[in-house]
Amino acid sequence: MWALRRASIPLRSRWLKPGTSRACLKLTPTACVEDEGGISECCPILFDRSPSLNTVHYHSGYASPKFKASRRELSSQADVRSTKEDDLEDGFSELGTTIGENNDEIVSNKSDLSGDDENAEEPENELDLSDTETEPTEKTSPKRRRAKSEMLKAILDAPGVTIRSTMDKWVEEGKEVSKSEISLVMLMLRRHRLYGKALQLSEWLEEKNIWEFAERDYASRLDFIAKLHGLQKAENYIESIPESFRGELVYRTLLANCVSQTNVRKAEQVFNKMKDLEFPLSAFACNQLLLLYQKVDKKKIADVLLLMERENIKPSPFTYQILISAKGRANDIAGMDQIVETMKAEGIEPDIQTKAILAQHYASSGLKEKAEEVLRDMEGENLTENQWVCRFLLPLYAGLGKTDEVGRIWEVCASNPRVDECLAAIEAWGRLKKVEEAEKVFEMMVNKWKKLNSRDYTVLLKVYANNKMLKKGKDLIRQMADSGCRIGPLTWDSIVKLYVQAGEVEKADSVLQKAVQQNRMKPMFTTYLLILNQYAQRGDIHNSEKIFHRMRQSGYASRLSLYQTLIQAYINGKQPAYGMRERLKADDVFPNRNLAGLLTQVDAFRKTAVSDLLD
Repeated sequence: MWALRRASIPLRSRWLKPGTSRACLKLTPTACVEDEGGISECCPILFDRSPSLNTVHYHSGYASPKFKASRRELSSQADVRSTKEDDLEDGFSELGTTIGENNDEIVSNKSDLSGDDENAEEPENELDLSDTETEPTEKTSPKRRRAKSEMLKAILDAPGVTIRSTMDKWVEEGKEVSKSEISLVMLMLRRHRLYGKALQLSEWLEEKNIWEFAERDYASRLDFIAKLHGLQKAENYIESIPESFRGELVYRTLLANCVSQTNVRKAEQVFNKMKDLEFPLSAFACNQLLLLYQKVDKKKIADVLLLMERENIKPSPFTYQILISAKGRANDIAGMDQIVETMKAEGIEPDIQTKAILAQHYASSGLKEKAEEVLRDMEGENLTENQWVCRFLLPLYAGLGKTDEVGRIWEVCASNPRVDECLAAIEAWGRLKKVEEAEKVFEMMVNKWKKLNSRDYTVLLKVYANNKMLKKGKDLIRQMADSGCRIGPLTWDSIVKLYVQAGEVEKADSVLQKAVQQNRMKPMFTTYLLILNQYAQRGDIHNSEKIFHRMRQSGYASRLSLYQTLIQAYINGKQPAYGMRERLKADDVFPNRNLAGLLTQVDAFRKTAVSDLLD
């Protein structure tokens, strides 16, 4: 553990200025600062060593000696005087189980985060709320297991999200409602992001008193509520859970959702609440903190590792994945390799997912030979026997520009492909600008499975958007609608990107607004941000403010990155931004150095050398 923490020190000190230090603090969580990438940044923390050990302090220069942090406590305190290096990385995106356009999509966050079934960008669930969770290497695919569930078919065929009448009819027909079947249904609904139906099924089970709820059942419902209705509703729900079932699983579920929504203040409050309730500190909770601080303040990673060392918490394989990715994103390849060696020394061999992370970061750092060496290791001696690895290999080889290798890997799958392998192939061919090849794979999927879901269509839609093929994108959307496929936030995101790439930002704005009005679902944050960026670049203040307002109406907190983009609209529009500092203060957003510079440019009352002469 010491070796692991020592390996993280360069990552921490990378963004500390010479002569600065940090202090142990226990503070009431208050407003957070966000970095240039729009991710909340909170004041550094450290956990005291026991009195028998030398106390370690890292001072920021602004800490007051009257504040002291006990071990296992977290805090956030924004200090307007603090600054940070301009090259601080943007956040660490949620680690997805499939490899996407961003490096981070290789890793699995394992804290399932989404508001609807269509947010397929979201990763798998580490909460272990389903008894039937299986490993990706298992021979039986989710779709094949789904076909065996008559109950799941009935629920999926139910109109809209209302399934109560469907389940009532199920019981009236004398059909069994077994716990194993419900577990499978819940798992599949979760994997397809059908959280609305899953929540209604959970409510129906309790109303009908099918069986006595356990803590896992309450935690599962809490997870759905947090995803659909937000953290406050989830917290309120906890109060209704019988006290005997408000255990660690319930609170760690809430913690994971706080982290997934990058709510630093709430996540730290929940962590401290778990400490106050004397729950045993777990690797899961620490991994959530690592994920959070990857996004908001990488300097705190070493502090979490120190906490794990003090509490004798053994790092899990996922802990190492997070740290490896952190080093890779910081372009610290030597540090990344050191983490791998530490991992092996602890008897943990890197799995396929970890190797995929390594290959991606080697490639992004220009070490193509090392990346290819890792890919060959992932492939093994007989790829046919390990066909499930192809879904990782295809996008990675595409990222290296290896057209021949993508073709070779796809040949292994082509005779009997799985859905994930097809989607990986479509993405890979799209990256290589081989649109016709991507279309052939999609056509194969249509012929093989007949009924495709929104995620399947969206992968090809992204290929069209990235290649600025507006007409083909529109045709695919029509085909998607004609097939009866549900069009939700993930598809909206691709449609918006399709129009934006074609230079039709107003059309993208109009389509998104109509979709929200008709479906009453919440668009993805990135969808709004894409449109806002376009309006800001044009200096279109009116429409920039309109999108900013819609984002707030949708429940997205006013982040520093949003204000940066909004202020850029005023700069490009050559107009002063009256009251902007007051708006920032009202939203508890404190300017960093970059934002302070932008504010100066739009300050209607700023003094210049010329204005002083005229006055």
